[in-house]
Amino acid sequence: MKKTSQSHHSTLNELNITPLLDLVFVLLVIFIITTPQMMNNLEMTLPSGKPPPKTDQPKPKINHIVVDATGKTFLNDKMVTVPELRKELQDLKARTPDLSVVVKGSDDVEYQNMINVLDVLQQLDITKIGLATASE
Repeated sequence: MKKTSQSHHSTLNELNITPLLDLVFVLLVIFIITTPQMMNNLEMTLPSGKPPPKTDQPKPKINHIVVDATGKTFLNDKMVTVPELRKELQDLKARTPDLSVVVKGSDDVEYQNMINVLDVLQQLDITKIGLATASE
């Protein structure tokens, strides 16, 4: 009579899926954590590929704000402080509701000086803002 061992075959009949479930749960947690960071809440108006329609209106005046390395702020080549900048921009916005501004910061400017200028633009609800990256 032949003797067979039942205990040897019983271990192969069951598949242990616990490590597989652990891996699935770890991947799920990673996706849950990283997905909100991939969302971009910045709203932008991207240009279309079509050329703008030609109009007879003159080009709008673009105001230039420059923050130099020492932290001095210039509006259209006139030195101003941040409160004076707010007043000047309020006056310009009252005259021209669709105000355009280009902001240029020196390479060595302190970050807070640029933030102060951008805060003024945001508080005055000036939305047409360009950031200059190279000198003209």
